[in-house]
Amino acid sequence: MSESCMTPDALADLIAQRASEAEGRFIVALAGPPGAGKSTLSAALVEMLGPLARVVPMDGFHYDDAVLIARGQRDRKGAPETFDVAGYHHLLSRLRDEGEVAIPVFDRKLELSRGSADIVTPAHKILVTEGNYLLLDEAPWADLADHFDLTVMIDVPEPELDRRLQERWAFYGKSPEAARAWIDGNDMPNIRRVTRGSRPADVTIRWS
Repeated sequence: MSESCMTPDALADLIAQRASEAEGRFIVALAGPPGAGKSTLSAALVEMLGPLARVVPMDGFHYDDAVLIARGQRDRKGAPETFDVAGYHHLLSRLRDEGEVAIPVFDRKLELSRGSADIVTPAHKILVTEGNYLLLDEAPWADLADHFDLTVMIDVPEPELDRRLQERWAFYGKSPEAARAWIDGNDMPNIRRVTRGSRPADVTIRWS
């Protein structure tokens, strides 16, 4: 199946229909480049889907800054190699097989992950997991594919992503100059890695 530019309402309906036909949990992978609106859209989908649904962010698997500094990767935080992909892979396996599962959550204000910061309960039958690299066609990210029942890619033009990221970093206290440097040196390479290196999704959606 390949759907182009589906609306959020139609996507929620599709997820609900597919989940009703599935045995066990139904896992949706919502991918997109930095600034695409993954967190906002995933929250909106869960709101539309009701109490059986919840968000499982990939960002909880950021390596800590101390690890990145030791590896010389602090300036590339958010790139594919700065995540614990094996840990995320293991979490997806647990979510498929276990009822109650603790999940990590990334605190953007503190710039660190908080382990076991939230709980997926047995009542949560629809999981919307969101992250930049869920469809990246590179090892080890490509090994995640078997965990997903439906894949979604958010399509946003690059100039709009740039505008949103400038607003994001201003909100978090970066000067215009620091934001520009971070976007050009880190965010934009990550954006292009997602848009040019991801596998086709089952559904493409435009989200503003």
